[in-house]
Amino acid sequence: MSAKEVHYQIMWNRLISVLEEQAVTLVRTAFSTSVREAGDLSAGVFDRQGRMVAQAVTGTPGHVNTMAAAVPHFINDIGPERIYPGDVYLTNDPWKGTGHLHDITVCTPVFVGEDHIGFFASTAHVVDVGGRGYGPDGTEVYEEGIRIPIMKWAERGELNHDLINILRNNVREQDQVLGDIHGLAASNETGRRRLLDMLSEFEMPDIDDLATFIFERTRAATMAALEPVTKGVYRNEMTVDGYEKPVDLVVELTVTDEGMNADFTGTSPLSNFGINVPIVYAQAYFTYGMLVALAPELPNNYASLLPFTVSAPEGVILNAQEPDPVSVRHVLGHFVTDLCLGAIAQALPEVVPAEGAGALWNFQASARAADPESLLAPVEMLMFNSGGTGARPTLDGLTATAFPSGVMTMSVEATEQVGPIIIWRKEIRENSGGDGQFRGGLGQIIEVGPTDGYQFEFSAMFDRVDNPARGRSGGKDGAAGKVYLDDGSEFSPKGKQIVPADRRLILELPGGGGFGDPADRSDEARAHDEAQGYVS
Repeated sequence: MSAKEVHYQIMWNRLISVLEEQAVTLVRTAFSTSVREAGDLSAGVFDRQGRMVAQAVTGTPGHVNTMAAAVPHFINDIGPERIYPGDVYLTNDPWKGTGHLHDITVCTPVFVGEDHIGFFASTAHVVDVGGRGYGPDGTEVYEEGIRIPIMKWAERGELNHDLINILRNNVREQDQVLGDIHGLAASNETGRRRLLDMLSEFEMPDIDDLATFIFERTRAATMAALEPVTKGVYRNEMTVDGYEKPVDLVVELTVTDEGMNADFTGTSPLSNFGINVPIVYAQAYFTYGMLVALAPELPNNYASLLPFTVSAPEGVILNAQEPDPVSVRHVLGHFVTDLCLGAIAQALPEVVPAEGAGALWNFQASARAADPESLLAPVEMLMFNSGGTGARPTLDGLTATAFPSGVMTMSVEATEQVGPIIIWRKEIRENSGGDGQFRGGLGQIIEVGPTDGYQFEFSAMFDRVDNPARGRSGGKDGAAGKVYLDDGSEFSPKGKQIVPADRRLILELPGGGGFGDPADRSDEARAHDEAQGYVS
């Protein structure tokens, strides 16, 4: 390695530390538990053309990979001639951001003197954006909350108080939402200052040469990782629960010398409800799945994302168009990873795991007074929960782990601090992992209820209740999920419903599929499963 390459490698390591400090700032300043507890965020640095140079390790692929496509929209909509030092921009537009209104993306330009050299951007999920609330019941995006076009949160250091006033009057949790936006802006400002310190220390005028070095090395490594995959066309289908009827997800994956394209022709048509997926979000989870299968150690940036493309006709559920409802686009979007991994498994059978629970089982509730005459204040609450992942070709699946989203578990204590909720039970769900030579990851059982005179207006957004995760190579399917009240009453897995003050909601999260013939599972592994209470 030459002295120049060593120099760039040192700067690369320093840049990653800058981004981690950016992400940590967001976590520490966030108001919402989804950000500060679960890490449902992204942070990254971009060159002046809007190409992502690097991302923080902390974050989720649904945010990072959509944010990578968002910054060019900021440049185009603001206009290069209107980008000034001290500016901060934001949007939650589903088709220019992350795919639904609940994610706020904030973008901050970086200047060295009067020279514009790049951007920092960050994204976080906020607890409320008005409208119907976070749930799948809307039939147009207009019902799902306030939609913020790309605009200036601040210009030349001056806050846009008119925008702040509009937001304050259109959301239920004003302090949390506005606090999180300020946190996003603060995280970008932290990144900006640290980058300027780095440039000064290394006597660099900008990041252009470093970006070129990163892109060239990443591009070469990405293409080398693709090389062993036999060129051709691979197809896979998956049926999931959907809303009003089951949804068929179909992919035709074409591998060439230039990269991979996932085409979703044949996928079910759009739903009338908010489970539709803008294609930018489907692309995020396709790309993520391919990179973790082929090159999990590679950095995520413009060059590593470039070889992976998607296509789909208008009118299918993975290519939602304005103004289709998209509020809970994660439910189907998270399945894109397993869908595409199932296709490439034909070329990489020794790499690809069985299907897992996929979509998060989010607990989204509006706590309201059970007595209409009560003066109890309303509270918005959100908790992320995960089922089991699919078994791997050489290892059991992971229990209660968010794949592919990557968000962390939100603790019982943190959740109970934000509102009138008691989590009575949170335990591993016995017998939920699919049997196989390697067992699928287990789901969990969660029992929750309102307290202090409240009831829950609960927005259910669950899947794999009717269509469990499939095993691979002879492995058995994982257990399907279940949703019901503690008195045995049925509870729909989709849509807004009431959890009365005297009742508890019970969620039995799905398990992952098994891998390999169950007859090949070792006696030692079975004894361990029984000793740990994983199977009865």
